Amino acid sequence: MKLEKLTKEQYVWVGVRLVLGWTLLWAFLDKLFGLGYATASGNSWLNGGSPTAGYLQYATSGPLADFWNSISGNSVVDALFMLALLAVGVSVLLGIGQRLAGISGAALMLTLWSTNLPPANNPITDEHIVYALLFIGFTFVRPGNWWGLGKWWSETSIVKRLPILG
Repeated sequence: MKLEKLTKEQYVWVGVRLVLGWTLLWAFLDKLFGLGYATASGNSWLNGGSPTAGYLQYATSGPLADFWNSISGNSVVDALFMLALLAVGVSVLLGIGQRLAGISGAALMLTLWSTNLPPANNPITDEHIVYALLFIGFTFVRPGNWWGLGKWWSETSIVKRLPILG
């Protein structure tokens, strides 16, 4: 298989796609297995730990903190959070479902941004806003079409019937 030659801009978008996809997939794997980075082995989801409890209970601040504290450790919230990390991470890495992954990734980042208002180092923005904008960029630029499965995916019958999956 020969990789196509890309422009400098395409290389940048592919790099951003791979880094953001891996960032989300890694967070999922670390929380699932407790790989010792953000999640200790004994606190992994597989060992009965909650992927959201510690953060939502102790690391939130601002006007929405009480709300985030109230859903901390909820099994439905845990499952939705883990599903979002896995689905968006894999989709972005593979370059499929770029429209839906871009929208979902941006929504996830805006949700995470809202857990600490105002952000610690700036009165308005932090890295979650930057990530959200990059995810929105995926919906327009479609970097999964380069060094990904995006072109193939967009030609499948399900995507032709449901373009949001493209």
